[in-house]
Amino acid sequence: MIKTGKTGTPGKLYVVATPIGNLEDITNRALEILASVDLIAAEDTRHSRTLLQNYGINTEMISLHEHNEASRIGKILGLLQQGSSVALISDAGTPLISDPGFRLVLAAHKAGIKPVPVPGPSAISTMLSVAGQPVEKFCFEGFLSSKPAGRRKQLHALSSEARTLVFYESSHRIHDSLQDMRKIFGSSRCCTVGRELTKRFESLYRGTLAEVLLEMEQDMNSRRGEFVIVIAGAEDSPDESVERGRLIMDVLLTELSVSQAASLAARISGSRKKTLYEYGLSKNLK
Repeated sequence: MIKTGKTGTPGKLYVVATPIGNLEDITNRALEILASVDLIAAEDTRHSRTLLQNYGINTEMISLHEHNEASRIGKILGLLQQGSSVALISDAGTPLISDPGFRLVLAAHKAGIKPVPVPGPSAISTMLSVAGQPVEKFCFEGFLSSKPAGRRKQLHALSSEARTLVFYESSHRIHDSLQDMRKIFGSSRCCTVGRELTKRFESLYRGTLAEVLLEMEQDMNSRRGEFVIVIAGAEDSPDESVERGRLIMDVLLTELSVSQAASLAARISGSRKKTLYEYGLSKNLK
């Protein structure tokens, strides 16, 4: 039976990150909260029971997944409003990141209950830390469409994206998705694929898209497990970068000095500051 708190005092909704593979990758704070809350809302109670039993946690659970989230919100909000504390967890990693929970968190905000983050593992940050790709700016796209036409349309829309791209992919679509990426992004685009991160059979594949595909085709295990794909962003040709920088300079020079305009335009366009400064001086001489 679910315990309830003091009437009139709302409980807390904790959004708790759990391991993406290795059960030891969980914080002490997360374990304390999972053991102390009145209820755990889990994406798959059977899956999460393995984690909880490993740490001797017997808190009552309720399922909350994409098919029943809408119908569960009323019950969970009611418990929170009665003073019960609830922890939201997914099967692996941080809830809401390509996982259920958004509608519950949004409903909590609307009800005046501020969710409490309990940070920890995430497949995105885990993969980016070992991908060997620029991570100052990146674009997370989650899972691509399961339909080939939809997937290719999404990839075409991303073909000129300059930020590093991050995708999740399933075992039965990984090779098809990489083949489409090679065709649309080009064989020479840098790529890193992580398989079964933090688990016993963790694998990393890195190289050009052509090289990664070849390596994975030769690996019998490359169609098994869960995957994170990191693709380098598109690079502007020097001519495109300079032309964009000059257009920006034309606007900025109406308000800024040549030096200030060149510095700002270089940051925006990716072109060399010296090149844009010389362009600005030539404009002032006209």
